[in-house]
Amino acid sequence: MKKAIIVLLFLAIIIPFFSCSNDNASNEEPMLIIKFKFDENQTRLNNLGQPSTIPAGNAAQSPIFNSISAHYIELAPNANTQIGQGTIVYHAPETTLGGSSAIDFSQSKIVSEGETFLKIPLSQVAAGSYQWMRVSLSYQNYQINIRHQGVDYAGTLASFVGFNTYLSTFNIGNNIFPVNGNRLQGYWAFALNNQPYSSSGQAPANATTVPNPIASTSPIPQGSCVVTGNFANNLVINGNETRDVTITLSLSVNHSFEWHEINTDGKYEPSVGETVVDMGLRGLIPTYIK
Repeated sequence: MKKAIIVLLFLAIIIPFFSCSNDNASNEEPMLIIKFKFDENQTRLNNLGQPSTIPAGNAAQSPIFNSISAHYIELAPNANTQIGQGTIVYHAPETTLGGSSAIDFSQSKIVSEGETFLKIPLSQVAAGSYQWMRVSLSYQNYQINIRHQGVDYAGTLASFVGFNTYLSTFNIGNNIFPVNGNRLQGYWAFALNNQPYSSSGQAPANATTVPNPIASTSPIPQGSCVVTGNFANNLVINGNETRDVTITLSLSVNHSFEWHEINTDGKYEPSVGETVVDMGLRGLIPTYIK
């Protein structure tokens, strides 16, 4: 009898916990979650989304990514959907502190690989069948190798590939870069790891590669960094989902840091006048889990 009473008391205690747990689970709204992935083996594409090689006179390396940020994310139903006419799920803050409208870097969300960049209720995503994703990338932070007087060093590059970015003061480790103004696509800053050396510069205008396989039917503005990629199978949002939808944006970093060579040795040597020409990501493959 005592054992029966003890069992009943135990059940009386734990049942409410199970009940609350189930209630909470059923009340959680399904979310759209977006994350980034960096792949050095993914196909290296050009602006038209076709496989590309490194031009004669240039060299490139696949950087080791630390973090990234985006300015704009859109789901597009088909190849004829013009930019801005799909479902926009994210738009980063902008400012006119530097004069013209620009991405406000101080408010940018910066994430590493696999970290959640965006999480919004699926109820905010229009029901439909989506074939394409557009992602306007704005900031990259990665490690590259440089050569100076025959010695190889590792350093960190901050790369600003958005259409226009307002920067106050930012840092790479202990190196401070006071800007207090707008910088167009292609601005970069570099610092050696554990060495007292830093520099900054600007890649040529319109030299940043931005792959868009549907450029003939749905072009993007010049100077933007709206990388476009298609789902292997359309992402269908029907409006009555009960589970999260997680999208992974796999970005090709296959030789994505490119420079013009003076010494043709495949080593980036800024001290001899080698200059950065392209920091664009080299392709987008979106996948999802429902």
